Amino acid sequence: MTATDVTAPDAAPISRFLVLHDYGMGGLWWWIHARSEREILETFAWVEVVTDPETVAWREADDSLEEVDIDAPRMPAGLDGLRAKRDAQRGHPGFGALAGRDVVYLRRRWDEDDDEDEDLAAVCLMELGPDGRRLREVEPAEDGSALKSGPDDWPFNPPVVDLFDPDLVGQEISRGEFEEQWARARQADTGP
Repeated sequence: MTATDVTAPDAAPISRFLVLHDYGMGGLWWWIHARSEREILETFAWVEVVTDPETVAWREADDSLEEVDIDAPRMPAGLDGLRAKRDAQRGHPGFGALAGRDVVYLRRRWDEDDDEDEDLAAVCLMELGPDGRRLREVEPAEDGSALKSGPDDWPFNPPVVDLFDPDLVGQEISRGEFEEQWARARQADTGP
């Protein structure tokens, strides 16, 4: 993250932020010029501001990343759809209600965007970090048993939710409910 010299009177200074849209098996990267990390997260769905010094240095060495002004009327391909999605969410009750928390607990279908029969989709209890990535997960079974897993059990761990999404508010559960299910679950077998 590097500051630029652009400052308007009575406005926060504009800084340059490294932004990633991690879609699981890859990602899209941009340098976005904005007033804050929060402004970026409120403007674009499914992105994260990357602050890890090694990653920032690695991307600074790559001069192929697009530089984007957050106030520009048109966005580059990929980022345009993420802004449109966020624009559609803004103003709905619950927008951003879960954002900014260190830990969030949800009960949700594993893949909310999957078009499969909702009755067949797995329901999971998830402990999520502030970036929407899973920290721990419990998958209850119909017979009352449950399996638990954590980051060491997953081959990769992209963000599974966008914590600004207003629909997530209705899926929130308490830490106590999650911990109770976690304590009763058995470890998932993730070996070969």
